[in-house]
Amino acid sequence: MQQSELADLKPKHFSWEVSDRIATIRLTRPERKNPLTFESYAELRDTFRALPYCSDIDVVVFASQGGNFCSGGDVHEIIGPLTKMNMKDLLAFTRMTGDLVKAMIHCTKPVIAAVDGICVGAGAIVAMASDLRIATPEAKCAFLFTRVGLAGCDMGACAMLPRIIGQGRAAELLYTGRSMSAAEGERWGFWNSLHEAADLDAEARKLAARIAAGPNFAHGITKTQLNQEWNMSLDQAIEAEAQAQAICMQTEDFTRAYNAFVAKETPVFKGN
Repeated sequence: MQQSELADLKPKHFSWEVSDRIATIRLTRPERKNPLTFESYAELRDTFRALPYCSDIDVVVFASQGGNFCSGGDVHEIIGPLTKMNMKDLLAFTRMTGDLVKAMIHCTKPVIAAVDGICVGAGAIVAMASDLRIATPEAKCAFLFTRVGLAGCDMGACAMLPRIIGQGRAAELLYTGRSMSAAEGERWGFWNSLHEAADLDAEARKLAARIAAGPNFAHGITKTQLNQEWNMSLDQAIEAEAQAQAICMQTEDFTRAYNAFVAKETPVFKGN
């Protein structure tokens, strides 16, 4: 498939900025703590689906806005209408929300969630589906589906959250819907690190820049293997990684790294 460019994308339901091959997404309803709507779900899904074919972006930062990350599905624009839908339409909606998570997983670009304040419901799922997560000490993350009469198994939570923080901790959060404090989240491995709110964007940018400076074709292989190996035996995983690494050894970045090492220089990777 022909490569495309997304730097000039102009989404209607979130902000999109690209510089130095790093895309930054922010939900843009800070007065409501950045809830998701039917339209923003779909537009985010479509954007992440386009990223594997994008030639001008290497890393995505999903950032906060106005002191909060995301308050989940909008109560009036999503929750209310859902109570009036039939089963066919409800299933179409839940499949669409799950498609956002699948698109994030399969987008081939590392995704960093930079979370401040409220990060609940579908917002917590977006953070969970990211590859790396940093937060402020004020971040409050809750998988609060049971608090609105739903099951905790939403958008892949029962599959993914236990792999990040462990089965028992995930079960507690998914049964109770309680908030996980920032300190708990860092201790349990949900947050990679905590930073003051004033520093959060800069720290996310620093992490994204470090990744973007690396061998980005190989980063895509790493992301693919991290997700595909969930369903493999150890023997299958080792064989898959042997094949993946052999592919990476055919890249010019591998040769660049060797030549730079011999010359005692820092390699400059070009993603090919």
